[in-house]
Amino acid sequence: MASTVFLSTFSSAHLSSSFAGDYVASSRCFIGAPVASSSSLSLLSGKKNSYPFRKFHVSAKKVSGLEEAIRIRRMREAEATSKVKRNPPLRRGRVSPRLLVPDHIPKPPYAESGVLPDISPDFQIPSPEGLVKMRAACELAARVLNFAGTLVKPSVTTNEIDKAVHDMIVEAGAYPSPLGYGGFPKSVCTSVNECMCHGIPDSRQLQSGDIINIDVTVYLDGYHGDTSRTFFCGEVDEGFKRLVKVTEECLEKGIAVCKDGASFKKIGKRISEHAEKYGYNVVERFVGHGVGPVFHSEPLIYHYRNDEPGHMVEGQTFTIEPILTIGTTECVTWPDNWTTLTADGGVAAQFEHTILITWSGSEILTIC
Repeated sequence: MASTVFLSTFSSAHLSSSFAGDYVASSRCFIGAPVASSSSLSLLSGKKNSYPFRKFHVSAKKVSGLEEAIRIRRMREAEATSKVKRNPPLRRGRVSPRLLVPDHIPKPPYAESGVLPDISPDFQIPSPEGLVKMRAACELAARVLNFAGTLVKPSVTTNEIDKAVHDMIVEAGAYPSPLGYGGFPKSVCTSVNECMCHGIPDSRQLQSGDIINIDVTVYLDGYHGDTSRTFFCGEVDEGFKRLVKVTEECLEKGIAVCKDGASFKKIGKRISEHAEKYGYNVVERFVGHGVGPVFHSEPLIYHYRNDEPGHMVEGQTFTIEPILTIGTTECVTWPDNWTTLTADGGVAAQFEHTILITWSGSEILTIC
């Protein structure tokens, strides 16, 4: 589940705990019109001609890779928003009361307080015994997510998905990590269509053509396992399917650069490159995070091009969870202070895994 970052400049950030690249080599834009010389025209026609010789003038403007990426992004954003199908806007449904967790199940420290914890400044590197527990939590989260995906059908409400997820987690002896986190009222996040993340399950029925991200985090034996995936409901527009596919590929490409000693900024660079290739935009406000005994900690994982310092360390556990949009990455948040939507109503997709850094690469923990 993502953390929120509020940007003040490109290189610095003011962090707010929430439930939530590399500099590109310079490129050149060439402007001019090719003009054939009189000799080349003679060769083409086999005859002499009276065309006057004209010089070929080329002017060049040097722009940075970042400037070029921004230009392409804006161009593609304008094109995409005018072409892509849109589902009816989301409307808030009725939110049912918070579900109960049996007293015998261990709870994270924030569960009853309703206070939003600060992001821990410490990296999370489980001990060998802790890693066994971490693997169990992540495997359970993956199983729950797979089960939740089978429930995605027209007419099913996100409240019903929340109840089923809650029951499965509790029956496994675990606590649903979102429940009570900063006052979050539900056991899972369900983000439909233009909802970027942190959607609160309610009485709205899923419709054929919807896409829905389900974000599952469990707290088992003192460790959190965090994962999410975007699912299709019924017959989904091909444009939406393409966005979802590319978002999953972005997650895979971000994971592929991870290993002991690698810089964190490589993740954002690789994700941005792949998203831009298809004309999609990467949301900057929500970031990945360290995870383990603490739900959200350093390092914060930026999914866009950045120049933040820091390198990965063997044994470290954190999430990567990019959100891509078809249109703008600007967002609006509902009065519930959680549900965050794209400002233009364009759809968004997200995928997430918890990973373990190894000497030669990384291991995805949230699989089963």
